[in-house]
Amino acid sequence: MHYRARDRAPLFDFNFWDETIPEWKKQGLPDRVTRKNAADFFGLDVSLGGGDRNWNTACDAGLCPAFEDKILEDREDHELVQQNDGVRVLRKKFMGSIPHPESHLLADRASWEEHYKWRLYPGTPERFPTGPEWDRRTALWRDPRRDHPIVLPGGSLYGWLRNWMGVENLSLLVYDDPELFEEMVTTITDCILGVLERILATGAQFEACAMWEDMCYNAGPLLSPAHFKEFLVPNYKRITTLLRRHGVDVVWVDCDGLIDQLLPLFLEAGVNCMFPIEVGTWGADVVKFRRQYGRDLLLMGGFDKHILARSKDAITHEIERLAPLVEEGGFIPMPDHRVPPDVPLENYIHYCDTARTIWGRGMNLRAKI
Repeated sequence: MHYRARDRAPLFDFNFWDETIPEWKKQGLPDRVTRKNAADFFGLDVSLGGGDRNWNTACDAGLCPAFEDKILEDREDHELVQQNDGVRVLRKKFMGSIPHPESHLLADRASWEEHYKWRLYPGTPERFPTGPEWDRRTALWRDPRRDHPIVLPGGSLYGWLRNWMGVENLSLLVYDDPELFEEMVTTITDCILGVLERILATGAQFEACAMWEDMCYNAGPLLSPAHFKEFLVPNYKRITTLLRRHGVDVVWVDCDGLIDQLLPLFLEAGVNCMFPIEVGTWGADVVKFRRQYGRDLLLMGGFDKHILARSKDAITHEIERLAPLVEEGGFIPMPDHRVPPDVPLENYIHYCDTARTIWGRGMNLRAKI
């Protein structure tokens, strides 16, 4: 991410749908492989969302305490679930990537203050590991010999609110009660800053900070660029200023969809890395982004996951197409979202082996289990 000389690119993936590993076991994947150890089996450095949790801090910048996560009703091939963010959703039991919201607890100022605002107090002790685990974590953070990065929790200024309130309700709130929207965003930012300040006070050096928003769809952003600039950019800057004061200069945001209109505003706010660069029907291209923004924009993702379900030749062609950008640096290539179960196991193995050879240069590779 700093364009310095290295032996090879890091080999990541974005993990898998819940149904993918079970489907692959029908095709010969050993029973010992799970979402958590899949990177070890395929010989990748890390599978995001699985594997070694020491890559993050185990500190919580979100709702604390969370709501109880429970099944409320069985509806044959669906189930009504209360999530840990208080939202009730209808979830498919199989091939259910995105559950459908049925109702939202957060609706107005009264419900904000009753159910959510107090859960965003940054000093809640449960946000942090305690006792020996805190000591172990902080010793690891400070250890100059550790061989992996540690990523700070950057939270979400819009995406969480969109989940808690629903897209339509939140979109109306920005116009009907902008003061409440601003208060919500500021309260969340205060919570994130409080958590980060305690972690950074340990004196450890951290490599990156991860944010999550998912505030775009296939036609553009869910929040207008004007409102993004008015309400979000100043609060992102509060976070990124703190981070850079402590030497953290890679700040990525996980935002799906067509992000083009928001890209310059994210950069203005100090969020300099986009993830997962979802290709989508709109045809996002990491090569074009680099041409447009130069080295100021760091990139992660960008390999169209749908290609994995096509031919091995198509997989090889895309790996080769992205290779010059991988060599330039500032880009960690990986599938642009979780691998779905329609991808044949042999195709995914081909993808991993070819990526290890081309992006990984065949050098210093992690051994497969």
